[in-house]
Amino acid sequence: MISGLFETVSDFLATGGDVLKVIFFTTFLLWLLILERLLFYKFRLPTIAKEKIAEWSNRKDKSTWFAHRVREAEISQLNQELNSNIFTIKTLVSLCPLLGLLGTVTGMIAVFDVMALTGTGNARLMASGISMATIPTMAGMVAALSGLYFGNLFDGKAKKEIAKIEDQMELEF
Repeated sequence: MISGLFETVSDFLATGGDVLKVIFFTTFLLWLLILERLLFYKFRLPTIAKEKIAEWSNRKDKSTWFAHRVREAEISQLNQELNSNIFTIKTLVSLCPLLGLLGTVTGMIAVFDVMALTGTGNARLMASGISMATIPTMAGMVAALSGLYFGNLFDGKAKKEIAKIEDQMELEF
């Protein structure tokens, strides 16, 4: 069963050309980063947030200028952790359709090469070039759509969590 799946994926990658392999790697990296963010928000964030809030609550001085800057620094560090890899996810999402377009261009070049060599419009000879043009385009769009949701989800969740933690780290004047 696993060998059959491996053969199917291998045939699909071969049909799409070298650009499809790059899209496959990019999509794998994209989903690895998405999984990392999901695990961070599920397991690590609650612990970090509790620690930061408890540290602030136990602080005696909450009204001085220095205390306010300490609070800002803690929130800024947490904001960095919350937004880690989100820019990379969004960049990979933007890159996937462009890689699909590159696959279209290279596939069409293969079609034109066949036409230049044979001098005819033989559909059977042009079929591999056309599949090299269409499959990467489809794969790039599917990869981008699958990652687009999570990029926006993480961005919104980071902003919401920061606002929630800022509210819990009350200031005294």
